[in-house]
Amino acid sequence: MVLSKTASESDVSVHSTFASRYVRTSLPRFRMGENSIPKEAAYQIINDELMLDGNPRLNLASFVTTWMEPECDKLIMSSINKNYVDMDEYPVTTELQNRCVNMIAHLFNAPLGESEAAVGVGTVGSSEAIMLAGLAFKRKWQNKRRAEGLPVDKPNIVTGANVQVCWEKFARYFEVELKEVKLRDDYFVMDPEKAVEMVDENTICVAAILGSTLNGEFEDVKRLNDLLVEKNNETGWDTPIHVDAASGGFIAPFLYPELEWDFRLLLVKSINVSGHKYGLVYAGIGWVIWRNKEDLPEELIFHINYLGADQPTFTLNFSKGSSQVIAQYYQLIRLGFEGYRNIMENCRENMIVLREGLEKTGRFKIVSKDEGVPLVAFSLKDNHCHDEFEISDLLRRYGWIVPAYTMPADAQHVTVLRVVIREDFSHTLAERLVNDIQKVLHELDRLPSKLSSNSTIETQEIENNEKSTVTTKKSALETQREITTIWRKFVMDKKKITGVC
Repeated sequence: MVLSKTASESDVSVHSTFASRYVRTSLPRFRMGENSIPKEAAYQIINDELMLDGNPRLNLASFVTTWMEPECDKLIMSSINKNYVDMDEYPVTTELQNRCVNMIAHLFNAPLGESEAAVGVGTVGSSEAIMLAGLAFKRKWQNKRRAEGLPVDKPNIVTGANVQVCWEKFARYFEVELKEVKLRDDYFVMDPEKAVEMVDENTICVAAILGSTLNGEFEDVKRLNDLLVEKNNETGWDTPIHVDAASGGFIAPFLYPELEWDFRLLLVKSINVSGHKYGLVYAGIGWVIWRNKEDLPEELIFHINYLGADQPTFTLNFSKGSSQVIAQYYQLIRLGFEGYRNIMENCRENMIVLREGLEKTGRFKIVSKDEGVPLVAFSLKDNHCHDEFEISDLLRRYGWIVPAYTMPADAQHVTVLRVVIREDFSHTLAERLVNDIQKVLHELDRLPSKLSSNSTIETQEIENNEKSTVTTKKSALETQREITTIWRKFVMDKKKITGVC
C-alpha cells in the first residue's frame, strides 16, 4: 500500500494524445468522471502513462521475478478470476497449494514421516509469512509464560540490523521489541555470538536471514543454532530460530546442498520463502513452513470443512487470487530439482561475469560474497570526487535501474550499489551493464567533483546575497545527501562543463 497524495493544484486532469479520437474532454485526475468513456480511450490513456514506468527486465534493484514462460502466463490468465479463499468452489486449487507446501517442506528437510502432511501455508509474499511465523512464536511464548505464572508483556525478537523492513512492521504492529545486532565494517550480517548474547527470557525467537537484502550474504544459521543450544541448556530456556529465507530459500538447496541452515538444525522451527523471488513466480506469493504441527499453536488456526475433509487455514488476508499458487505449482513440476539447479547455476555464472567485469575497471570494491544470493553489491574504492548515488542516477540514462543505498548501523558510512541477477539477466546484459558503467565513470571523470562544485556554489551564494552562511553540524548521511543534491543542480545548470577531479 502507498499512502496517496494529490499532485499540484494546476495538474488536476488527465490528457491523452490519442483520446481525441473518442472523446474531447479531459478526465478528472482524482475524482470519477461524470460520464463513461469508450474502452479504447480508457486503455490508451492508461497505456500512455505506463510508458513512463521503468522496464522490469532492466530493474536490477528488484529480487522479484519479471519473466515466466508463455504457458504459465496462460494458466495465470485462465485463473485470474478465482478467489483462493473459496475452497468449496475451487478445491483443486486448494489441493495444488497443499502440494506446494509439502514439496517446499521436503526441500527444506522437514522431519516428516512417510505419509505425514507438512504444516505450512501460501501467503501474499514473505511479509505476510513473517507476520504469521512471528505470531506463532509470540503465542507459544505467551502460553508457556502464563503456564509458569510469569509476565507476558515484554516479548522481543533478536535479529541483525540488516533485516528487511517487514520485521520492523511485525514488531510495531504486534508490539514486540526488535533487538538488533549492529553491523560493522566488512561484516554486514548478524554476528551469531552477539545475537545469542542479546537473548533473554523474553526472546520469542532469533531471526536469521538466508540472503541479506543488502549484499546477498547468508548468515551462519548453523553457528547460531549451536550457540543457542548451549545457552538454552545453561538457562533452561527453549529459545527457537526462525529463518527468513525470502531470497535464499530457493537458492541454497540447489547451489549449496551441504549447507546446514534449514530443519536439519534442531532449533529451526519455521522458515519463510518468497515464491515470487527465486521461486520464479510473478509478484504476490510467499510460503511459510513449520517444522511440525506442535510449532503452530492450534488456537491460531481456523478450520473449514469442505468435501468431507478438514481444511485448516492460517492467514492475515482473506480474499486473494489463485493465479500465483497455480503458477508456483507449474514451476515446481515443470522445472523439478534439475531445472531449478540449472537456473540458479546460470544466475551464479552471470553474477561472476558481472563481478569480474567490475573488478577489471579497478574502481570498485566488491562487498557481496561468493556464497549467497546471486547478486553483486559494490562500492567505489574512492568516492571523494563522485559517489555511488551519482552512478545510480546516470545509469538511468541507459535504462538501468541500479539502487544505491547506505548500510544500517553501525556501518552507515558505507554506500553500496547492488545488481540482482535474476533468470532473465543474461551474460550479454552483464557485459552491456559493465560497458555502460564504464561510460558513466568516464563521464564523471570529466565533471568537477561534488565537493568543489559545492564550494563554488556556496561562494556564489555568499557573494550574490552579500551575507554569510551559518554552519550547523550535520550527520554524515545528511551531508552526503546535501552535497549530492547541490552537485546535481550544478550539473543541470551547466550546458557544458570542462574540468578534471
